[in-house]
Amino acid sequence: MKTVNQIFTDTIEIKGSKFLAYLMPIVMYEEQLVHLRSEHPKAVHWVSAYRYLNEFDQIVEYSGDDGEPKGTSGKPTLAVLQGHELINTAIITVRYFGGTKLGPGGLVRAYAEAANAAYSQAVFYPYEKLMIKSIECHYSNVSMIEYEMSQKAIRCIEKTFGEKGAVFKIEGSVENLEQFYNVLGRSIF
Repeated sequence: MKTVNQIFTDTIEIKGSKFLAYLMPIVMYEEQLVHLRSEHPKAVHWVSAYRYLNEFDQIVEYSGDDGEPKGTSGKPTLAVLQGHELINTAIITVRYFGGTKLGPGGLVRAYAEAANAAYSQAVFYPYEKLMIKSIECHYSNVSMIEYEMSQKAIRCIEKTFGEKGAVFKIEGSVENLEQFYNVLGRSIF
């Protein structure tokens, strides 16, 4: 399985209708859907699909047709995610109607083609299960923690400062977190 870590987009045009496809990490999905609806108020459909792993390592899938005939837009978009074995990934396709009806078969092909166009623009990473941990340190070690996080591809989700030091909520792969803790040792607490 593979995933993405940023938004990739491409546009296709079929019989006057424009299809703008956005491929993104699942964590960006809700915010981007709201953003795209406000950015494209004259569009007629915002079709979406996503796949992610839940806390039990089960694949959760969703597809929505957003007013297109049932099964003609969301399902072909989801099929692209499935076919390319993407996980923790979403696609939103914005459609501007061009005046010519495409019919059910035409819609299926158009939405699949738009999703594949965005896919062809993307840079992929092998999927790694991520863990969330908390780490505390003295103020004097904050910059060292931040440096080591950047070196080990660990993301800071939240940083709070207290009376005695800082608390970081971090996310990374099991392997990267292990390397991170090995480098730091006990000297930071």
